[in-house]
Amino acid sequence: MALIAVNLQAVRSRIARAAQAAHRHPADIALVAVSKTFPAAHIAEAFAAGQKAFGENHAQEAVEKITVLAALPLEWHFIGPIQSNKTRLIAERFQWVHSVDREKIAQRLNAARPDGTPLLNVLIQVNVSGEAAKSGVAPGEEAKLADAIARLPRLKLRGLMAIPEPTPDVTLQRRRFALLRELKDRLAARGHALDTLSMGMSDDFEAAIMEGATMVRIGTAIFGPRRKT
Repeated sequence: MALIAVNLQAVRSRIARAAQAAHRHPADIALVAVSKTFPAAHIAEAFAAGQKAFGENHAQEAVEKITVLAALPLEWHFIGPIQSNKTRLIAERFQWVHSVDREKIAQRLNAARPDGTPLLNVLIQVNVSGEAAKSGVAPGEEAKLADAIARLPRLKLRGLMAIPEPTPDVTLQRRRFALLRELKDRLAARGHALDTLSMGMSDDFEAAIMEGATMVRIGTAIFGPRRKT
């Protein structure tokens, strides 16, 4: 059995165990395999092992892979910071965008989404750990952005995303993820129909699942150490 397939099986087992511990069903937690910096051949190998959703954070690199793998029924998630001059590429080629943190970016994605295609699923990125160098709106600022996105006809607001600071402290991990869940609940109370919490990566996704993650983004545990770009 190829290494990527073995790793995928191990990750799915970890998700199932974490879901069981949280009294949740594993099927309620989507796995996005973060394939940034890895070649199209690795993605094809993961697809052969049953993985369909893939996350990328550089638009040009991603579009090259999307083009090469166009014959496969893959679901593409953009998970990185969004440059204004890359919004058209993202809007045209991806099904999900996890990292919307400005109304201007949302407007550009909406304008560039081609006619006749499904609505673009978007998530608001929240900087739950307050890191100065990290993208995302500050907690408390997500409501204004959510209201703005809801007015854009080619976008569908699905929920929130966060990338907390790396830490081995599981209590702190869970506190950050719990904050994102609470923010989602507040938006739901304002009338936003949200169903997605994208949180948790290779080193902390069990804690995220305990706090309600519906989508985890796993790269290293599937593909190995990230390649230098």
